[in-house]
Amino acid sequence: MSGRAQLMWDEAVTGYDFGRDHPMDPVRLALTRSLVGALGLDREVEVVAAKAAGESTLRLVHREDYIDAVKAASADPATADQAYGLGTLDDPAFAGMHEVSALIAGQSVGAAEAVWRGDALHAVNFAGGLHHAMPGAASGFCVYNDASLAIARLLELGAERVAYIDVDVHHGDGVQAAFWEDPRVLTISLHEHPRTLFPQTGWPEETGAETAEGSAVNVALPAGTGDAGWLRAFHSVVPELLAQFRPQVLVTQHGADTHFEDPLAHLAVSLDAQRAVQMACHELAHTHTDGRWVALGGGGYAVVEVVPRSWTHLVGIAAGRPVDPTTMIPEAWRQEVYARTRQPAPRRMTDGRWPVPWSAWDEGYDPADRLDQAILAVRRAVFPLRGLLA
Repeated sequence: MSGRAQLMWDEAVTGYDFGRDHPMDPVRLALTRSLVGALGLDREVEVVAAKAAGESTLRLVHREDYIDAVKAASADPATADQAYGLGTLDDPAFAGMHEVSALIAGQSVGAAEAVWRGDALHAVNFAGGLHHAMPGAASGFCVYNDASLAIARLLELGAERVAYIDVDVHHGDGVQAAFWEDPRVLTISLHEHPRTLFPQTGWPEETGAETAEGSAVNVALPAGTGDAGWLRAFHSVVPELLAQFRPQVLVTQHGADTHFEDPLAHLAVSLDAQRAVQMACHELAHTHTDGRWVALGGGGYAVVEVVPRSWTHLVGIAAGRPVDPTTMIPEAWRQEVYARTRQPAPRRMTDGRWPVPWSAWDEGYDPADRLDQAILAVRRAVFPLRGLLA
């Protein structure tokens, strides 16, 4: 195994564009790639452009009639069929939608192939993480579910146990649905509580089908959860489950929309806590999967202030050159940001909260604390199904 990290990137992924007023502005991808270069991280990784996912690959997760519907809407957006979630406010149809969605999926599938075959130890596709797409429908800004496709490809290549960790503010419902009946895949999602946020799923009681009980794990966090609570929840659930499951590959989704500045959600997490979880995922990969780690992007709608910094940290960690949070951002990048967006750019790679303090689960449980109640709910729902003490 080479040990070298791969960054999956093709400039054409910025064509994933739902329109001018849509929250998922592709400038977030372009600015992330530019910041990676400005900090010299692209010299520490192998930058690879994988081919688009073909129909046989897409059918590992998606129904053929849905793929046909995406193609038709891609060729003529006016014909988009809302029965497939296309042509809606969340997922407007646009020309070339199939091609660019398949390209993003191809980067994640290519990342999975590289890691499984040993061409790279870690691989990052920050354009990916489109975790809401269902087998037969677009949903939540997501057309093809690249995370599910990457996992399905790993299973096809011979992986027997794949763990998926999703720390996007929204529940990773599409990935959970794709593997609901498959005990070979452990899906863990930490997200804002479904009472207060789309897609209104991801309750602790959702634990997998009868054939795969305990293979779906949902940590539903109270609105307003900040750094200490978010890290406490992650470390109170994830490491024990991975140790019991013994995955061969770790796939992680790093939506940046948990941030306190994100306009579409209600958590209060900082960039520094996001970096801490990225580092924890890296460490967990080396502890449990011999380092085999596929890291994806996801949501994130503070497209200047948050997303590029968060995912640049992710690339640095995967590359073996973590960016010091105190690092000043190059002025050339800040000027590019203003030229592209007319918004001021951040000056440092931190929100000023590093290192982030948090307390472990074994340091005490407060029955009156809503965060601790959420942690206990998922431990009680899932841990006994996996032979662990709640």
